[in-house]
Amino acid sequence: MATFAYEARERDGKKQKGMIEAATQNAAIIELKKRGLIVLRVKEEKKTVLQMEIQIGKPVKPQEFVVFLRQFATLIRAGVGLVEAVHTLAAQTEKKQFRKVLEEIEADIRNGIQLSEAASRHPKVFEPLFISMVRAGEASGSMEIIFDRLAFFYEKSYYTKEKVKSAMAYPLVMLVLAIGVTVYLLTNVVPTFVGMFQSLNAELPAITKLVLSVSNSITYTWYIYIISGMILWVIFHIFATTEYGHKFLDYAKLKMPVFGRLFQKSSLARMSRTLSTLFASSVPILQALSIVEEVVDNKVIGDTLANARDSLRQGQPLSEPLKGSWVFPPLVTRMISIGEETGALETMLDKIADFYEAEVDNQVDKIKALIEPIMIVILAVLIGTIVLAIMIPMFDMYSHIK
Repeated sequence: MATFAYEARERDGKKQKGMIEAATQNAAIIELKKRGLIVLRVKEEKKTVLQMEIQIGKPVKPQEFVVFLRQFATLIRAGVGLVEAVHTLAAQTEKKQFRKVLEEIEADIRNGIQLSEAASRHPKVFEPLFISMVRAGEASGSMEIIFDRLAFFYEKSYYTKEKVKSAMAYPLVMLVLAIGVTVYLLTNVVPTFVGMFQSLNAELPAITKLVLSVSNSITYTWYIYIISGMILWVIFHIFATTEYGHKFLDYAKLKMPVFGRLFQKSSLARMSRTLSTLFASSVPILQALSIVEEVVDNKVIGDTLANARDSLRQGQPLSEPLKGSWVFPPLVTRMISIGEETGALETMLDKIADFYEAEVDNQVDKIKALIEPIMIVILAVLIGTIVLAIMIPMFDMYSHIK
């Protein structure tokens, strides 16, 4: 998303200036016209490095957002008006960015704009799922129920994501530790034995030559490794931002040994929970699938849902196109099919989400139990190789002296 400064005129001739976030300049113009404004000028704002640093990170953390939703539902249920509820929550919000967003929403509501429309102007905070559900709540007059459902959804979603992160963090920490210890030994311990080995005037074992070569390379040309790493990171980042690269990496994630099943289960849990939440709020199925395509954290699953949406338009049930995809296990497609036949699709999707959220917990425990001994073995092999490379020539020297 880019930020655009705009000048526009309201229907009564009054001039208006402000900022708007949009993917492109044309998208910004379209959004302004939707607001009933006559667009005079739209120009992209170029952020300075300082501004970019200040705006790093989301305006609100997931757990804080859940609390906000719970409090909003409580205020609405207590009979507090929409404007007053937003004003109250803005006043007690400590994070400046989020407070500013709520203050702008409050101002929009006071000007006669609906909450869903006001929230849609802040896509970094409120995703399409939120907008669609609030819009459904506005139509049905059940805003407190909608906000309770949203809080439940984001709470479950946040918990599942944190479990996946914890599974990834442990091996990453162990890997960094292994690399750190190895580099320390190669750059600080091994070089102290070089002079002794040279004084032997004897043929060194292959393993010792290899370790000495790696030690010299890291000690004297360390900058090459850093530059190479940076170049590879830039190439990877550029590749990941392309359509093909994004899909390829998401496919690779699902096919990864050990972690692939974890990514698949977490994505299926999020997809099922999102669809169930949207259906419970009376969001039409085609619109719900369109939202899930954006919300689900895997391009492969998103594309499969896009194909399912096209099949639905042609009169097929949702379960049929999903059966042809390797991403969706038979359990999922069968339960969706039963839900369609019995008219209890929302309930079935809830059960699928519950099942896979529990599966994520189990998978994380299995990964941690499996990774720990593997990483210990890897660390032992690395350190053992270095120790062996040092000790073999020393034993040879001792035997010659003896």
